[in-house]
Amino acid sequence: MAKKSDLKFAFLPREGFEHWQPEHICRELSAIGYEGVEWSRHHFKPREMSPAELKRLVDVPSDFEMEVSEIFVALDYVVKDDNAREDNIKLTQECIQAAADIGVNTVNVSTGPQRWMPNHVKVPQEMSEGAAWEMIFDAFDKIIATAEAHKVYLAVEGVWGMLAHDYYSTLPLFIRYDSEYLAINMDPSHGNLLRNDIPWVIKQWGRKIRHAHLKDSIGLPGQDGETFIFPVLGEGQVDWPGFFSAMKDIDYSGFYSVEFESFFYWKNVLKKDMLEAAKISWDSIQSLLSGQS
Repeated sequence: MAKKSDLKFAFLPREGFEHWQPEHICRELSAIGYEGVEWSRHHFKPREMSPAELKRLVDVPSDFEMEVSEIFVALDYVVKDDNAREDNIKLTQECIQAAADIGVNTVNVSTGPQRWMPNHVKVPQEMSEGAAWEMIFDAFDKIIATAEAHKVYLAVEGVWGMLAHDYYSTLPLFIRYDSEYLAINMDPSHGNLLRNDIPWVIKQWGRKIRHAHLKDSIGLPGQDGETFIFPVLGEGQVDWPGFFSAMKDIDYSGFYSVEFESFFYWKNVLKKDMLEAAKISWDSIQSLLSGQS
């Protein structure tokens, strides 16, 4: 196990970990050096799990001296089927309440449309940008109220292809809502595709940043795997020294969670071994941090 820094690192176990039990995941991640786990809807399932089962998602990490960094919900709110969209809103509200019940105060959300999903809404070809934003505002009217009621932070992540995809396109949410519980999940990979000045962006968001993802990117906006990829940390175009320096400047003390999406490498080199991806990511972090003061 590599020597830990003063920073706190977590891992987001999704693809490759779907059928692993929380005990197995936490045991292996802890052995690598991670101090946190970011549960997604692969493991956090309020509609299928009892309160006791949900509580285990906090208790098990604690057994390994780990914490839950946040709950990764990330449902689509730009959906033409009204029933499906309302259900996504309702499920988000249920996740917020369930997170609060087990003592997790940060939930990751995004806006949509999710361009990697079949039959996603094409903006502006199938729906105007204005109509799509009205759907997003309708969703956030409801989920922010739920977040405020349960004192859970909504860590909004700008994601490629969505209406909110970088610093500038995420601002409409913060212009509309003046809420303590509307926050930011700082993932530099998406803004990098638009050539956002990541250190500057971090300083603009400041204390609004409640959680951070570690993910690299290289290429230009378009389609994942065609015009850009999310490579292994350090292989892309993200200014990692500038990123960590800016986060230090704003006194960020939360988790940095690895979101591994180098899927070509995972499939072709690692043979879909996501635990090996977690190990490689840990080694990459230590190398990127060497020389950082």
